[in-house]
Amino acid sequence: IGTSFYVMDHVEGRVITAVTLPQLTPAERASVYSDYARIGARLHAVDFRAVGLGDFGKPEGYIARQLDRWTKQYLASKTEESADMERLIGWLAANLPGADETAIVHGDYRIGNTIIHPTQPRIIAVLDWELATLGHPLSDLAYACMYYRIPSSNEGTGGLAGTDIAALGIPSEQEFIDMYCRYSGRERIADWPFFLAFAYFRMAAITQGVYARA
Repeated sequence: IGTSFYVMDHVEGRVITAVTLPQLTPAERASVYSDYARIGARLHAVDFRAVGLGDFGKPEGYIARQLDRWTKQYLASKTEESADMERLIGWLAANLPGADETAIVHGDYRIGNTIIHPTQPRIIAVLDWELATLGHPLSDLAYACMYYRIPSSNEGTGGLAGTDIAALGIPSEQEFIDMYCRYSGRERIADWPFFLAFAYFRMAAITQGVYARA
C-alpha cells in the first residue's frame, strides 16, 4: 500500500506494568514468571530464516552495532558530564563477547509488554515490537533481569531490588536465568556481567535521550 504497516490482533487479557504483579497471588506470580522465561526462550528459538525474516536485521555484530548506535545517541543528547557513563562505554567496548549468536530479539522484553490471560496465570501475547530485530538473544534476557537490580517504587514503576521476592512468589534472578536455560536448552550463560552492563548502558542512553527532549 506504499507505506510500512503491520497487522495487529485484539487479545483479551490483563496488562500489568508493575514487575511485582501486585494483583496476583504468590503462586500466580511464580507461574507468570515461568511463562515469561519460557516465551523469551521460545522466541529466540524461532528459525528466522525459515519464517521469512532473514532480512529482518543484520545477522551478526548486533552488540557492537548497538554499542556504537547508543553511544552516539547518548553523546548527542548528553546534558551533563557523567564519568560513570564514560567508563561504562569504554569497558563495554573493551569487553565485547567473543562468541556471537543471532535470533529474533524483542528489544523491550519486560512484564509490562505482555498480556496475561484474563483469569489464568499465563502469558497469552507479547506487545510493543517496535525495537524487534535480529540480534543476540542474551540481550533480551539481560533486559528482563535488569529489573531485579532496579529499586522498587511505591508507584509500582520500579524494579524488584529491596523487595521480598521469595514472599511474593517471584523467582530470584538466578532462578529466572536457570528457567530460561532449561527452556532454551542452554547449559550456561557466558559473559553474563557484560550483557547486564550492556542492558543498563542501553537503558541509560535511552533515558538520557528522553530527558534531553523533555
